Amino acid sequence: MQDNNVGFVGLGLMGLPMASNLVRGGWQVTGWNRSPGPVAELCNLGAAGAGSVAGLRDLPVIIFMLPDLSHIEDAAAGLLAAWQAKPPEPGTVLVVMSSVSPQRVRDFGRRVETASAGNAAVVDAPVSGGTAGATDGTLAIMAGGTVDDVARITPVLAGIGTTVRHLGGLGSGSLAKACNQLIVGTTTAALAEAAELAERSGIDAGALFEVLAGGLAGSRVLDIMGPRLVAKDYRVTGPAKFMHKDLTFVVESARVAGAAVPLAAAAVDLYAELKTQGLGDQDLTVVRQAISHLSDQAAAHAAEGSVTA
Repeated sequence: MQDNNVGFVGLGLMGLPMASNLVRGGWQVTGWNRSPGPVAELCNLGAAGAGSVAGLRDLPVIIFMLPDLSHIEDAAAGLLAAWQAKPPEPGTVLVVMSSVSPQRVRDFGRRVETASAGNAAVVDAPVSGGTAGATDGTLAIMAGGTVDDVARITPVLAGIGTTVRHLGGLGSGSLAKACNQLIVGTTTAALAEAAELAERSGIDAGALFEVLAGGLAGSRVLDIMGPRLVAKDYRVTGPAKFMHKDLTFVVESARVAGAAVPLAAAAVDLYAELKTQGLGDQDLTVVRQAISHLSDQAAAHAAEGSVTA
């Protein structure tokens, strides 16, 4: 890219540090956020603020980092209307970096292409690495789109993450992220179950995880989530309710592909239960609390059965 102007929509837990790293890397960033505080914080680093998303219409790359595609569609409505009135420059790229449905992002891509008279395209480029990776600029980025479109924005993505991989056409990045979430969500839940089972059986969960880390059960998920599960540290780095959303994308994609995903199906139910318990706004590690509540219910039922017997 010769033009180093970038628009960034969504300056939340992930978006603000990502946009900040672009500013520090020499990109001319113009940010928009529903609440003004993060925009002011970004501007303090040397960025500019936009009065509306439609105000980003002339930038060659516009990144969206919002909770779901419905939020992106709402935020982009004025932008697409502006493009319908006057198409953008050819080669404009709208980058969806949120975790979204692979099927729906392809539909969104077609709407963007139509609204822009074929001059703008969508690349889906979700990330993995959490708030720590967003802050450190070490995110793994999974990109889907045409070869030319992905190549056009790769220098921008390199300012956000250390691993950028083009995985195929539009929707491929989102499918890869869904697979990532399948592994992270089910592994975190399995670790939570192991911690709860161990402690209810008289074994120290910290000691258990220490020995597991030295064997085949060792993993990045265990290294990062294990200490927080042991400490019951549920401070938010990413709301647990988003895992439920992401796992529904796994099940949806499996249905389209004709693949069986029994673990994902079970995990969807578990994270739905977590939300029912009112825990969805806490960190992913709160899945341990959800399992503890289920364990209490199981113990109560067992006690009732023994009294009845």
